[in-house]
Amino acid sequence: MVGEEGAFVLGWDEVLTEEELSVTLKVLCMSEEEFKEYKEQDGWEDDSEEEENSTLSNEALSRLKSPCKKLLYDSVLLTLESYGADLKAEQDLLNNKEAYEKLSRREQQALHVRYGQKRILHQLLELVQ
Repeated sequence: MVGEEGAFVLGWDEVLTEEELSVTLKVLCMSEEEFKEYKEQDGWEDDSEEEENSTLSNEALSRLKSPCKKLLYDSVLLTLESYGADLKAEQDLLNNKEAYEKLSRREQQALHVRYGQKRILHQLLELVQ
């Protein structure tokens, strides 16, 4: 459902792979009976126009149904656990000029990327709490 990489792309203001995330949440939050019905009705094709025109903005994410919010929340926690250090540790390293300058250019760039990713994930946690 999520393509070859098995990941969703999140931005500061919205989900960039919104169709994949929307379908995945919908299916994972269905009961077995609902899933069978959805599948029998060719639910994999385009859904209603309402869903086609909606975007998964941050505001929309905060209005998701509880089961979808819980699923997203738990998924974000698992993703954050896969990082070696927490957001605070990354921020401390960025703020420590001496330690930061000891890093190679590549390590500095990686630090900025990880920090940005973690900030987006923490923002998502707040939206779906």
